Order: sequence, then C-alpha cells, then structure tokens
Amino acid sequence: MAATNERLREPEKEPRIKRSATRSLSRLWPYVRPVRARFLTAAGVAAVASCMGLVIPLVLKWLVDGPVADREPGGVWLGGALLLGLGVAEAGLFGVRRWLVARPLAFVEASMRADLYRHLQRLPVSFHDRWASGQLLSRATTDLMLLRMFLAFPLTFLVVNGVTVLVGFAILLAQQWTLGLVLLLPAIPLIVLCSVFETRYAVVARTVQDQTGDLTTVVEEGVLGIRIVKGFGRHRSQARAFRALTGRVRSTELHKAGLLATIWALIMTLPELAIGAALVLGTVQVADGDLSAGTLVAFLSTALTLRWPVESLGFLLAMSQDAATATDRFFEVMDEPTAEQSTAEQSTAEQSTAGQSTAPQRSTSRNGTLRTTPQDGLRFEGLEFRYADAPPDAPPVLAGIDLHIRSGETMALVGATGSGKTTLTALVPRLHEPTHGRITLDGRDITTLPRDELRELVAVAFEEPTLFSATAGENVLMGAAGAAEADLVRALQVAQADFVHALPQGADTQVGEQGLSLSGGQRQRLALARAVVGQPRFLVLDDPLSALDVHTEALVEAALRQVLATTTALVVAHRPSTVLLADRVALLSGGRIAAVGTHHQLLGDSAEYRSLMSGIEREEAR
Repeated sequence: MAATNERLREPEKEPRIKRSATRSLSRLWPYVRPVRARFLTAAGVAAVASCMGLVIPLVLKWLVDGPVADREPGGVWLGGALLLGLGVAEAGLFGVRRWLVARPLAFVEASMRADLYRHLQRLPVSFHDRWASGQLLSRATTDLMLLRMFLAFPLTFLVVNGVTVLVGFAILLAQQWTLGLVLLLPAIPLIVLCSVFETRYAVVARTVQDQTGDLTTVVEEGVLGIRIVKGFGRHRSQARAFRALTGRVRSTELHKAGLLATIWALIMTLPELAIGAALVLGTVQVADGDLSAGTLVAFLSTALTLRWPVESLGFLLAMSQDAATATDRFFEVMDEPTAEQSTAEQSTAEQSTAGQSTAPQRSTSRNGTLRTTPQDGLRFEGLEFRYADAPPDAPPVLAGIDLHIRSGETMALVGATGSGKTTLTALVPRLHEPTHGRITLDGRDITTLPRDELRELVAVAFEEPTLFSATAGENVLMGAAGAAEADLVRALQVAQADFVHALPQGADTQVGEQGLSLSGGQRQRLALARAVVGQPRFLVLDDPLSALDVHTEALVEAALRQVLATTTALVVAHRPSTVLLADRVALLSGGRIAAVGTHHQLLGDSAEYRSLMSGIEREEAR
C-alpha cells in the first residue's frame, strides 16, 4: 500500500517542491486570522525584547568612556544596575511572548485538526481507496505539530530577528560606518547560500515526511494484522521489511541533517570572519586615536549581539521549509473535492456534454412519463459504473443495469465472485457515484437527495463487519440517530446478538479496536443489528450471514424475515438459505443482470444459476 501511495503522489511532487515556502505558508492565514491580534502582540513584544538587548552595548560604551575612564565608582554601580535591569526586562518580555502565543497556537492546531478530520469524513470512498491510512494519520499528527512549532518559534523570530538585524546595523553604521560596511560584506554570499539551501532542503524535507507517513502505515497494518503475523509466523519478515523502511527514513534524515550542518557552518563562519576583520581594523583605529575604546567595545558588543539573529537563519529556514512541506501535505487532503463537490462537478460535465439539463431526467421515467407513485421501491436504470483509476480501455464493472425492486419486496442478488455485487450495493448509499444512469428511491433520484436524508432512508450492512473502539451498544446505535434503548434491544433480538447481554458490562462493554475481542460471527451480528436498529425504509445487506454457524443462521433468518416484511431490501446472497429469504432473485453476470425471477424459476430457466447454486450446495455439504 505504501508503494502504491508513492506512485500516486509522484506526478504531483515536482510542482509542490518548486512552490516557495512563503506561498505555501500563506495558506495558513485563514487559521491564524482569528488569533492575529494576540499573535501580532506577541511578535511585537519579542521584537522589543530583542532590540532591548541592543541597548546594552550603548550602556557599555557609556561605562567605558565615562565612569571607567574617569574612575567614578558611583557611575560604575549605576551602569551595572542599568545592565541588570535591561537583562531582567528582556527575559520578562520573552516570557510574556511565550504566554501570549500558547493559547492561540493550541487553538490553531486544534482547528486545523478538526477541519482535517471533518473533511476526511466527507471525502468519497474512492479517495480512501487510494490513500494509505498512515499517510493521513501522519498529516493529522506529525505535520500539524510541525506547523504549531513553526508558528510558535520560527515565524516569530524570522520577523523579530529581521527587525533586530536592521536596528543593529543602523546602530553599527551610526557608531562607525567603515566598520559597519565590513560586517555587511557577507550579506550577498549569505543570501545566495540560503537560496540554494532552501531549494535542496525542500526536496529532502518532503521525502522524509512522505517516508514517515509510509512508516506509520506499516506500523498500523502490523498492529491491526497482528493475528495474521503471529498465525503465519511472519514476525521476522515483517521486522525485516520495517527495518528496511526505517533505514530509508534514517538515510534521508541524515542527508537532511548534513544539509543543515553545512549551511549552518557556512552561516556561522562568514559572520565570524567579518567580526574578526572588524576587530583588527577597529583596534588599529583606536591605536591611531581615530576611535574611542568605548565605541569599539560597544561596536563589538553590538556585533556579537547580532550573531544569533544571523547564525540562526539556517535553523529557522530549515524549520520554515519543514512547515511549508507540512502545509502542502495538509492542503493536499483539504483540496480534495468532497463527495458533494465531485457529484456537482460530474453533473456539470454531463450537462455540458449532453447540452441539456439533467433535471428533467430525474423527474421523469425512462419513457418520459411523470413519476407520481409514492411507493415505487428501488430502481436501477441504465446503470453503468467504472472506477476512476481503471484503464480507459477496461470494460466497466457494471454495464446497463436495469432492475426494479418493488416497494416492500426483498430482492436477492447472486453472482460469481467478481461479478460486481458489492459494487452495486455500494452505489445505493452513494459510497460511489454511477458513471452513467441513475438510481431512484420511490421515484426520487438519489442524486437529488441530501446525503443525510439518503442515509436515513437506506441502511447498509457490509460483508466485512467494521466495529469501532466503543461499547457494543454504541456500535449498534451508530446506525440511527436518536435511537432509544428499546430500539437497541429490538435490533439485538433481530440479529440474534443476545450475547451482548452476557458481556461483563452488557451493552456498555468496550469491544476493542475493530471489535477484535469478539468472534467473527459476533461482529457480523452486531453489524446486522446496526443496519436494522433504525427501521430503515430501504435495506442493503451484503452477505450478512456469511460468518454465522448453521444454527445461528437459521435463528437470524427467522427474525430477519419480520424485518424484511416491512422494508424494501436488496440482499447479496451466497447461500441458498439466504436466497430463500427473498421474493425474487437477480442473477448478476459479467456486470449485467442476466436473469430475474423467483428461486425456483431461475433454477428451471438459467443454467448459470443452477450451476452457481449447485456449486454452493456441494461446497456446503463438504
């Protein structure tokens, strides 16, 4: 999965690397704007504190040229008190800055994380099919932490240090402009070095963050699949694969550290050489009487004060580039169109291609007559579907599906493995969008229904029962907003999930991550209970009884008949016993409806259906 995700990211990587850090980080402004007043105040306080340090050399100049030269102890004590006061004030102001930014930065990070999670819930299933979960997890954790650290330190001090350097050099040039020009000589080489460093570091920063996301995916899959790993004794091979990926991350991190060490060494060396040259030239001027000793002391003290703002440039640029990369990765996900946006774009494209509005199609039947039947059931009309990443010449997964499930009817959907059964059921709650054609519920095109309303009308139970790290009761009640305790009890009875009452805390028992504390059959029964708890108008079940033993299956089928009698249902069936729950059966073959009828009719009329059912019965007999 990690390798697949790398291939998906590859075509977009180059444009992102060329994007400047300033442009990337500017996208954070909507999140910073609500706390801008406090944030700017903190930056102002830090600038005042930093510039206050530049006053200390001026006090030293006064001390050396005044009280020290004139041997006045009182003046020396006064100068010492001033220096102490300036130091305490500087430290206090930096403390105030930290206090000012703590709350707003926590707010920014929390807002971004909440928006990311909310957006992930609204993205289509096709997005989650393409993206590794570890990549999304690293964006919600590591990347947002980098952004918070950037806002807390580098962003502020890039501004503060810039102000400090400008004020400091103004003071230096005012004291002795010839020495000030000597210190300005490294400016051009530093600008060139920083530009080259930023370009190279951006590539490595992106690589290491992507590799960290892949590493997160491997850890997550290893933990979730621990039973498989242990069951097949694959812990050594898993460990070797993990070490190999860790080695790549380590190699990239060392490359990144090497770049940072190189630029930092150069940034530190050039100013030091300039200060040394200024010291020699200043000493000569003092010896010649062209410069006072106090002025030279103040000049050198100011230059030394400016060392940190200049030398920290490499460190701050590196953190800024990490944050810019994290911002790109965050907005890669946020820029993905939601399911609603994708549907709107698809509708617009269809209208443009067809040259007419699709609205009349949604309000009329295929023969052009107006649909007024309030209980029309579930219809598939001219339905076609292909996955977005499928090759252009590949046949569609579903093609020309025309199927009508009458109101109150239960339709069993059978077919060989890979015939498209699960894909067809996923289209009803709009987990995927049809490529062509439409689906109607009681005559209403599902694309005209708000998704919340659609998913109140349609309940689903998938072949793979997914449970969450919550209580058994919470997992069931997730199937209907506002469901009461009585609904929970009824749903557990229908799904023959009375085992819940025997759990240590009953329905309040935590089932663990993915429900791994339960058996496969228990998980499937809870998933079925979740589907029926809200008494939905339409029910879509994807082989809901596959993990049950024969005795439990018979009990569930008996209870399920009562539910199916009051709803319109589409049930994917792999067992003859499940097929017998249905009023009619649809045979799906090669992505098309090959036959529709009762179980006994298809046994007599369809050789493919007979072969399919006889094969299943022989397999069950074994």
